[in-house]
Amino acid sequence: MAVIEGRPPVVLPKQVSVRELATLLEVSIVDLMRALVNMGTMASINTTIDFDTATLVATELGIETKAEEEIAPPVEDAEAEIAPLKPELWTEDDASKLKPRPPVITILGHVDHGKTSLLDAIRTTNVTAREAGGITQHIGAYQIEYKDRKVTFLDTPGHEAFTAMRARGAQLTDVAILVVAADDGVQPQTIEAISHVKAAGVPIVVALNKMDKADANPDQVKAQLAEHNVTIEEYGGDTPLVPVSARTKLGIDDLLETVLLVADVAELTANPDRPAIGRVVEAHLDTKRGPVATVLVQTGTLERGDFVVAGVSAGRVKAMTDDKGKPVGRAEPSRPVEILGLPGVPEAGDVFRVVADEKTAKALVAANARERAGAGASEKPATLDEMFAQVKEGKAKELKLVLKADVQGSLEAIKGALAKIPQEEVGLQVIHDAVGDITESDLTLAAASSAVVIGFNTKMEAPAKRVADQTSVDVRQYKVIYELLDDVQKALTGMLEPVMVEAVIGHAEVRQIFTAGKTTIAGCGVLDGVMRRGAQARLLRGGEVTHDGHIESLRRVKDDVREVAAGLECGITLDTNDIQVGDVIEAYTVQPKPR
Repeated sequence: MAVIEGRPPVVLPKQVSVRELATLLEVSIVDLMRALVNMGTMASINTTIDFDTATLVATELGIETKAEEEIAPPVEDAEAEIAPLKPELWTEDDASKLKPRPPVITILGHVDHGKTSLLDAIRTTNVTAREAGGITQHIGAYQIEYKDRKVTFLDTPGHEAFTAMRARGAQLTDVAILVVAADDGVQPQTIEAISHVKAAGVPIVVALNKMDKADANPDQVKAQLAEHNVTIEEYGGDTPLVPVSARTKLGIDDLLETVLLVADVAELTANPDRPAIGRVVEAHLDTKRGPVATVLVQTGTLERGDFVVAGVSAGRVKAMTDDKGKPVGRAEPSRPVEILGLPGVPEAGDVFRVVADEKTAKALVAANARERAGAGASEKPATLDEMFAQVKEGKAKELKLVLKADVQGSLEAIKGALAKIPQEEVGLQVIHDAVGDITESDLTLAAASSAVVIGFNTKMEAPAKRVADQTSVDVRQYKVIYELLDDVQKALTGMLEPVMVEAVIGHAEVRQIFTAGKTTIAGCGVLDGVMRRGAQARLLRGGEVTHDGHIESLRRVKDDVREVAAGLECGITLDTNDIQVGDVIEAYTVQPKPR
């Protein structure tokens, strides 16, 4: 049979089972076994065959193959391939290599407001019918085509998953669609979703769902959104709102047009002509297929046969399928695919990247394992007591709070009092506030945002306590509002960089000049205050500063001394030799002044 034109060669290992070979060649097991029989080879689906046999049967089916070793020559130094998995790796220095990429959209909102049903309407497939109870049980990643443009959707089981991924550094989303039911309005999970998206800095498009219902009240929803700092364009804000109905498909085209418009403003680009780097969206162990990982390519192109490292797991991509279960040979930027071939199950949020060979992969896995082992201490959210150290190092200029209170009146009173605390240099931002006990979602948001959780007359739910222990989020609970405000005031004051105050401690007049080798010694009389060894000092000549340094040594008669008081004579050496008789040495200190 002639080789199929235009199809890239299929990479085959030295040994492969018939089942795996059928997947790699993208043919049915029946056709593959028939071809083996025609060649005189009797085999079951679990029989392992060598590369030569696999190549012969592939050729019989018109498919070109090549061995794994042909993929890439081994690099001379594996360490050269191991760079820290930091976001700057994904930034191309050469802008000419960047090309537009599809946007990645996450759908969030309150339970039963129609998130998955809306995605069904967009995909024109019935995902909800396959989900237990009609509720999304996993993170799904899907790509659609709309007017010759591709759009990727992440259908998450809630904003907790959205933020849990972000807490691990996986900022996957370009635009968030906030689904709000027109007949139910803004609900507690809607408010939480708003806080999570705003904390992530992701633009929002509001999908006002269930507009086909008789009791839909869009004006009320718009007002409620404004109360939570989501001001729609109709009210003079910058957040688009699109009326839709997932059931009747009303407004679906308008929603997609709006999402693409928001994405276009961001000018999303990536370089498809490089080894792939991306994130693991979800992963699980399939009893038949082994470890299965859903990955989202963020830059580069992933191809079947590539050697990939995902967290602390590494292997060759044996097969890739899209969200419809169709085998694919390559995945470009913003495309989600399921991959087979990893020996273990990676974690959601892990970085995956293509490497040159197994040697590089092993070294990178070891580096990732070391990095993960030390991540617990390095990525621990800051407490109020630790914030000051962060600011001194230039790492923080803002105190972020998640605020929970027992009743709305208390919440409003606390927010009003916090707003009155001076914030000239260090800002205070309440990233989420709500009535009720401290929840797991509150802790997840705080962990991802390096925020402190403040509770007033509230309890902490059991799942939240577990998250607090795991993430070391600082949770402060109060029963007296003044104690709460006092602690926040102290934190803000402690976070401020100290004011450096200069204090002059004495003056000395230069009356004689002596030299000792290359060192100039000033014979001085102390006019006032004291001269102190090690103190900072200015050299004044005619009232003008000619040098600003420090006192290197101080002698009284023949002895080295720590300080000399007014009315006494001494010998002073400075960190300069440009000293003249008649100069005045002004000694001073610089001390931090508490705020």
